Amino acid sequence: MLVKNKIGWRTMHLMLKMVPQQTAIVVERLGRFNRVLSPGLNFLWPILDYCEYTHSLKEEVYQISNQMAITKDSVTLHLDGVLYLKVTDPKKASYGVGDPVLAMIQIAQTTMRSELGKFTLDQTFEERENLNAAIVNIINSAGHDWGIECMRYEIRDITPPANIKKAMELEGEAERQKRADILDSEKKRAAEINLAEGKKMASILKAEGEAQAVILKAKSVAESINTVSKAINEKGGENVIKMKLAEEYVNAFKKLSEENNAVIVPGESQGIASLVAQALGIIKPQLSQDTKMHQEVRSTVKKVVKSDPILDSTD
Repeated sequence: MLVKNKIGWRTMHLMLKMVPQQTAIVVERLGRFNRVLSPGLNFLWPILDYCEYTHSLKEEVYQISNQMAITKDSVTLHLDGVLYLKVTDPKKASYGVGDPVLAMIQIAQTTMRSELGKFTLDQTFEERENLNAAIVNIINSAGHDWGIECMRYEIRDITPPANIKKAMELEGEAERQKRADILDSEKKRAAEINLAEGKKMASILKAEGEAQAVILKAKSVAESINTVSKAINEKGGENVIKMKLAEEYVNAFKKLSEENNAVIVPGESQGIASLVAQALGIIKPQLSQDTKMHQEVRSTVKKVVKSDPILDSTD
């Protein structure tokens, strides 16, 4: 009885199949495909049903070994990559190809070599994203009937020959030096522009200051002329002006007489004595009231013409 119970328990155990999450099990019945077991508890007929294939429905990562490829400009490169695969149809993955993962890896390698031949060396580094996308599209078109999909492909390392690598390093260094020179020249240019702008503003401010000074001076002269004009129109103003002109006249001769290399050439034929006589005639009424001014005028006249006898008669 106990044996029968044990046999009965074992028979019941074979009829139940627990399938984990994200796992697909392909069941064959009498050697033919029957169904795909879903995650959870599944019932199987003893002897008739058999679990032939088990597939993980998770996204799996596979390394693409290092391989050699030739670019469009005949440069030999060594590169490897990473392939991300996921089973989408367990039935096709079981019966479409013997080993779907190996088949996808082989297609990835051949596609990578063929696609790399369409790009130059510089484009290989610049267009890596486009190259990866092209490889994914070709792999998926080939693996559609195999029930497996390439989620993405990434070229990991690209290794050029030593001489090409050295040339690229020199080129990169030259490019960096070029950018540094451009930045330095732009900095100097900006400094020169700022300096020129500063000089320009200084010149403008200086010109504005000088213009303002001229305007103020002109206003001052205009006010002086206006004041003199008013003074002339007042009573006795004409005599005051004559007196002022006489003073300026005598002072001018005084300054000329103090210079050793000055030669006085009168504009009239009467000579220096006549000019002095005219000046004295204008200021004579004031000399009697201002002894100091009288002495200054007399001293100046003596310095100008010491030997002219007319001065004595004028005095």
